[in-house]
This record gives sequence, C-alpha cells and structure tokens, in this order.
Amino acid sequence: MMVLWAVALVGGVALALNLGAASGSNPWSGVNKAVCVIQPTQGHSAAGTVTFTQWGDELKIHADIHGLTANHKHAIHIHQFGDINCKDGKCAGGHYNPEKHPHGLPPNENRHAGDLGNLQADSSGHAVYDLTVDNISVAGMKNPIIGRAIIVHAKADDGGQPTGNAGGRIGYGVIGIARSK
Repeated sequence: MMVLWAVALVGGVALALNLGAASGSNPWSGVNKAVCVIQPTQGHSAAGTVTFTQWGDELKIHADIHGLTANHKHAIHIHQFGDINCKDGKCAGGHYNPEKHPHGLPPNENRHAGDLGNLQADSSGHAVYDLTVDNISVAGMKNPIIGRAIIVHAKADDGGQPTGNAGGRIGYGVIGIARSK
C-alpha cells in the first residue's frame, strides 16, 4: 500500500509540474536567492561565499572570498556541473555555456553564461566582488544556475579563448537554494 501511495504522490507532483509547464508558469518562480559556499581544492586555501539575488531580469552576484594570492586577480566562473567530488575541481566540467558563445569577460554580452570576470585580492588575500548580469537566472528560464558549480581559479581570466587562461582550480562549491531571510 505504501508503494502505491508513493507512486501516486510522485505521479501527482509530476502532473502538477507538467501542468505548470503547459500553462507557461515556472514551478521554480519563487526561488530568487542562491548561495555557493566555496571550499578550497586540494592544496589550496580559497574559501568564502558567493550569493545570487534575482531582481526581475537581472541577477546580482556578491562574492566574498579569502585565501587568495595577495594583490592578485583570480578568475571566477560558473561551471557546467555541480559535481565537486574531485579534489582538483575538474568534476565540475567546463564553463557553463548553454548558448554556445565564445569565452569573454563582462560586460561583453557575447560570452559564456558562466564567465563572471575576475576577483581582485587585497594585500591579505581577501576579495569582495559585485556584479549584476542579465544572461543567467537563479532558477528561471534564462540559463538557470541552481545545481551548477562556482570555480575560483589560480590566475586572472585574460579573456582569451577558449577559457581565459585562468590556470588551476583553487576553490569550488555547488550553487544551491538560499534560505529566505
């Protein structure tokens, strides 16, 4: 009897999501905040948080990262998969690029959806970074980022092809739904 109840529940949820999709509504429409807790990859010390707040068609990104090389730029990207099982961060795949654009730096509109630019570390290896973009969304129809990864790289992103020559992966985390405050 429990199995039938579980099947009915799953079927009902699937039907509700299907009906929502058919009517043009997005079942994720209430999700407007995300967070990514950055932890260091093996042998590194980059750590911190990246928050994402949806405001209409714009997404506000705020990063607060420490453990970086002092007075150095570090690339920050959204990567394709939220898989951080590899200690070197490579399980996260490449840059998130659903629209198949060439690599680039903000504010260039013709860039990977995951190209967020560079963090600038201060003399203590701490960086605070703010960026507003309109080419991704927390969980909307425009290139949703929930469940993907943030990667902090060892070097600056120089805008070169195919991935900005940003070097190794020194910090990583999975983007998840943030608790509303």
